Amino acid sequence: MKRMGLATGVVAILLYFLCFNHTEPAEAGIAWNPISGELSAQAPGDSGWHLTAPWTRVARIDLRPQRVCITTAGRGVNCKLVQFQLDGLKAFVDAEGFRYYWWANRISYNYGYSEEYRGFRDILRGYAFSAKQYPFIKVLEDYTEGG
Repeated sequence: MKRMGLATGVVAILLYFLCFNHTEPAEAGIAWNPISGELSAQAPGDSGWHLTAPWTRVARIDLRPQRVCITTAGRGVNCKLVQFQLDGLKAFVDAEGFRYYWWANRISYNYGYSEEYRGFRDILRGYAFSAKQYPFIKVLEDYTEGG
């Protein structure tokens, strides 16, 4: 009888890690099913626990406005306030590919800068300062010189 309880516990733990994900109210989940190729969003209105197939991968994205800056010793404009737009999700995955964006640039050896950007903010920074406009990023404010 003890083996039955242990097996049930192991199955429950596996189901939890393989089939459930959680999003906060200010986050969206990007769910990608590599078998069918389906890409979907777990929108902020649907925050909480989500049940997916075990092979479905889900990356979480923070939808709150974020300040992104280019580290520089100059006094010119080097920061923007940007926000990810969930409407441009497909264009984002087409441009960036699907991966766990939190992990981006996690191991970095940039010792010369006092502030290092990692994860999704680093990805946003790259698109915010691009000459091309992307549908998945909205610049809310360009900071002016001296401010």
